[in-house]
Amino acid sequence: MQRRPLLLSALLGVPTLLRAQTPGPLRLGADSALVDSGLARALQGAFARDTGLGVKVVPSPALALLDALAAGEVDAGLCNAPQAEERLDRQGLVYDRRPVATGAFLLVGPLRRGGKPEPKKVERGHGLMEALARWREPVADPVGATFLSANDGSGSHVFEQAAWSSARIGPQAPWYVRLDPGQSLIAQARARGAYAIVERGAWLAHGGAPLGVIVEGDADALEQVHTMRSFRSPHPAGKLFVAWIAGARGRSVVGSQRGYRAPAA
Repeated sequence: MQRRPLLLSALLGVPTLLRAQTPGPLRLGADSALVDSGLARALQGAFARDTGLGVKVVPSPALALLDALAAGEVDAGLCNAPQAEERLDRQGLVYDRRPVATGAFLLVGPLRRGGKPEPKKVERGHGLMEALARWREPVADPVGATFLSANDGSGSHVFEQAAWSSARIGPQAPWYVRLDPGQSLIAQARARGAYAIVERGAWLAHGGAPLGVIVEGDADALEQVHTMRSFRSPHPAGKLFVAWIAGARGRSVVGSQRGYRAPAA
């Protein structure tokens, strides 16, 4: 039973003594939505089966995750905030950054019976910028048009803020509401019947009535997921993990997860 991980490690070009040299499991920081969707756990389990090496998933909003990577508090990351990642990459605080998956961000919101949006200000089938532009007009029913923001530095929140900026809208009360701590964005949006921008994989895992998808398939709402290593935490399994997750086996796992596409080989 012990031979399989060692043989696989040898095939991947890793010394067979790596397991003995590894100081505990690799700490993988992952954006919370990538954990909620099941993507991070699927990669964690497949890597352990292939190599015999442990990975501890540490859920965190994307920006906090990148801070942890910069400080060496986690060994590797699975993140969906490309511009913030690139800043750390340029500073040399993360390296070996590679694409892992392509997903999407969705605008979800309340639907009336028969599948019509509620309220009429936001209609299905429009692009994201067009849908958000409806909030420029005075909202007659602030409760019915509530927009819930993650407000946590997650990949979804970073994308949402960029989307409002592109739409040239400054979100404000009473229609713009921030997430209460301790509950997921999707769960709270469903409980409140509010609009929200959510990560597609997480929505497929946890979304549903009374909300529906208002905007999807917008080319401006693609999600890019990358893995990278911390410069300040040279875990001996880090190089193998990044090579595995960006390689054929990692792509196979990504392709099996709802809401994601693997990058081309």
